[in-house]
Amino acid sequence: MPLPADERSPISRNACVDEPDHCETPQKTGPDALAPENRDKCVNEPVSCENPQQTGPNALIHSELRINSYGHYLRRRFGCRVSKVNVDAGFTCPNRDGSKGTGGCIYCNNVSFSPKDTQPLIPLEEQLAAGMAYHRQRLGSEKFIVYFQKYTNTYASVDVLADLYRRALSHPDVIGISVGTRPDALSAEALGLLTEIARTRYVCLELGLQSMDDAILSRINRGHTLAEFMETVQRAAGLGFDICAHLIYGFPGELAEEFLKTAGLIAALPIDSVKLHQLHAVEGTELAEMYRRGEYVPLSLEEYVTTAADFLERLPARVTVQRLYGSSPLAISVAPRWGLKNNQMWFAVINELRRRGTWQGCRVE
Repeated sequence: MPLPADERSPISRNACVDEPDHCETPQKTGPDALAPENRDKCVNEPVSCENPQQTGPNALIHSELRINSYGHYLRRRFGCRVSKVNVDAGFTCPNRDGSKGTGGCIYCNNVSFSPKDTQPLIPLEEQLAAGMAYHRQRLGSEKFIVYFQKYTNTYASVDVLADLYRRALSHPDVIGISVGTRPDALSAEALGLLTEIARTRYVCLELGLQSMDDAILSRINRGHTLAEFMETVQRAAGLGFDICAHLIYGFPGELAEEFLKTAGLIAALPIDSVKLHQLHAVEGTELAEMYRRGEYVPLSLEEYVTTAADFLERLPARVTVQRLYGSSPLAISVAPRWGLKNNQMWFAVINELRRRGTWQGCRVE
């Protein structure tokens, strides 16, 4: 069947668990033609696997998706369909207010992944109610994780954080919180608060690494180093909550073989899940201006899908996968514009694993 015209859902309210609604039948959502014809040069021969889910750590791998998906992890853990609901608690970022830098990361425009009902002027409880109603109707979700997503969600006094987190947790259908932050913005007090909450509720700490290359981190005005990320992961390890690492592939000058080393880094650290997406430029960012000046050449769909599949093959099966792509509203999207819906992006990567006969972790030594 032909690919549809350039359209995608306006903004995913479930911006973290970017899985299709029906994971059991991926072939019905996106044609296998979405998989690229040419595999990456670093993959010599496909690894055959008929039943990757049957033995050892592969018991975590979904037999159709061929990855350890975060959505299925939540269902195994809580026994029901769980959705993440985004909220905007009005935080800023130390890379914007001058304490670490100004201007933010070159790709950052939070409008690109913030649902319209999540604005700091809207009370937290109203944002939560709107998101929960959406997921109940669309997916039949029974329980919810409140995702503090926009900017740096530990960048405030511990009293402010405690009030916000506990207001979110006060709803009877909320089982926990997920807190997005920077590795250089997690105070001992904030870490202690998350540890306390995790004694009785689910907590996921989401740390933005983006790249393990300090030169790239500097060029994108990230404002922290790999060493700071690793130190924060070690501080947060073993405290009773999940740790998620955010990664982006496709920075100017980045080589696939260098990016793939990130899988080894994740394997060596106590990280429970990852989010991966392609670098994409949106209006209102320095990256968009770089694109217009010819200083940023976006990845092709084939390049991204190939490298994402290579990355998954090198990622340990114990690490859950929360995200495999990034999207933005068409009104502000600049490049790349691949013309695929969210489900098609997800299955472009999944179908490449299926085409190869491989699965997450199959190349982990």
